[in-house]
Amino acid sequence: MSVTRPVAAQFEAYNAHDIDAFLACFADDFKGYRMPAETPSTRGKPALRDFYINNRFNNPALRAELISRTVLGNKVFDHEFIHGLSPSPLESIAVFEINDGLISTAWFYFP
Repeated sequence: MSVTRPVAAQFEAYNAHDIDAFLACFADDFKGYRMPAETPSTRGKPALRDFYINNRFNNPALRAELISRTVLGNKVFDHEFIHGLSPSPLESIAVFEINDGLISTAWFYFP
């Protein structure tokens, strides 16, 4: 299985605002970091579900635009523009660590 598979699937589900398809891409013990944080901002699928239902997928203008995707070992680096969270698109880099075919950890970088 390609390490990009769960990343591509979560990207598609994100843009469709499909919470079930989105969560299916993540490990149960997922950890998400908003850098430069040293501790996770999100731990586990229940917290991930709660955050995306209440802070992202409830926004009809939300969508991500993929600028580039790079793979290094079991890490996938997505350079994106996020639309709908502010008047102009937010640039971000998301780094996804893939283990056993699921996203186990993600680091999100913003300017």
